[in-house]
Amino acid sequence: MKQFPKNFLWGASTSAFQVEGGYGEGGRGIANSDMRFIPEGQADFKIASDHFHHFKEDVALMKELGLKVYRFSFLWSRIMPDGHKVNEEGLHFYDQLIDELINQGIEPLPTLYHFEMPYHLIEEFGGWRDRRCVDAYVAYAKVCFERYGKKVKNWFTINEQMCATTPDDMNGNLEKDDDKRHQVLYQMSYHMTLAEKITIGLFHKMIPDGHIGHVVAMQTVYPATSDPLDVQAAMNAQDELMWSFLDLSIKGSYSHHFTSYLKKHGWYPEMLEEDQKYLREHPDFIGVNYYASLTVRAKRKDDDTSHMPPFFVSDQFYVVRNTKLKPTEWMHFGIDPEGLYMGMRAIYDRYHLPMIITENGMAYSDILEDGHIHDVYRIDYLEKHLAQVACLIEEGYPVLGYCPWSFVDVVSSHEGFGKRYGLVYVNRTNTDPKDCKRIKKDSFYWYQNVIKNNCLEGE
Repeated sequence: MKQFPKNFLWGASTSAFQVEGGYGEGGRGIANSDMRFIPEGQADFKIASDHFHHFKEDVALMKELGLKVYRFSFLWSRIMPDGHKVNEEGLHFYDQLIDELINQGIEPLPTLYHFEMPYHLIEEFGGWRDRRCVDAYVAYAKVCFERYGKKVKNWFTINEQMCATTPDDMNGNLEKDDDKRHQVLYQMSYHMTLAEKITIGLFHKMIPDGHIGHVVAMQTVYPATSDPLDVQAAMNAQDELMWSFLDLSIKGSYSHHFTSYLKKHGWYPEMLEEDQKYLREHPDFIGVNYYASLTVRAKRKDDDTSHMPPFFVSDQFYVVRNTKLKPTEWMHFGIDPEGLYMGMRAIYDRYHLPMIITENGMAYSDILEDGHIHDVYRIDYLEKHLAQVACLIEEGYPVLGYCPWSFVDVVSSHEGFGKRYGLVYVNRTNTDPKDCKRIKKDSFYWYQNVIKNNCLEGE
């Protein structure tokens, strides 16, 4: 038996633009996610999982599951449709959601920015590429703190900077020249961090009894071989894909290597002297998103990167398959529970801040059979990753809680409802919203038992 601490925060996660729906309702504005290209035959985000109309039912299911916390995000375009003017109807929706959670004994754990922003800000000044977006984000955060700060004490600032800055169709970075695109990417990243830092200072003044954290897309990176050039490529990949964002968000500066790398390419962001007073702020804890590890080797001139996601394309490394890990339908790099342990251990040893797992999950094309979803593969994935969490806690690492992705099936950013992560099935397809009925998967009942007993049974 692997026992967890009495105050361990058992939770589950979603994000607003992937779960809420409610497009055009309650004064909601147009979001950047509404404007991205959606291939024919794939679900968009206008209905999503229809949480906007099902939130009371969803919270009741969370209560039945036994959740201690629910990690979700605010839809910026619902609260401030044009990025400036406040929408009372949008605030009221989250009043209802937060009150419903608290009434059921579930702590709300909101994220201010999870890939979504009012599209008007991109039209107005280019979104995060312009410094004015810093002020817009801080103003938005202040509205949320004023409205919910008395009831909500634990928050997150920005989810996965790496993934938020790289997809061009979500952030308006449509530069064709590769050098210019990278320069804009790192300027956007810096503006995000500056906005986050100013917001952290504001938060500590407005909610002195609260805590606020940063969420990282954790990268555990292995070298493909023991060749020193491959080992160095793995170090560089980890620096580029994770440490750079965390170092700036927590320490207020990049590593020596990454500073040199950016300056060498002419990508180092413009920073003002006055920013230094804000960069000293740091989060109270770190949210960790982890799905699988990464294996890389040294880059060669003839390497084909056309099939790679944009954030894995670099002149410092080349991503390859790890032959020691078993790939699945949607997890092409393979399942690696030990990567969760190694990554979190490295993060704590570098920053010495408490951690909470904010995303960890198994994607699959779940099939509804006779009203049931027998997702033994998801149970196996979650069980093995939770066993690594137990090892971290046993060794003394401060892991506050665990929030698998996702509570219900949500719209995958690129595969719609063909790719599902939820503990709860949403009865819809990519082309037919149907009734969005909620159906508990076998993993729901397994996780319910884990939470109830506060432990994993022996393997």
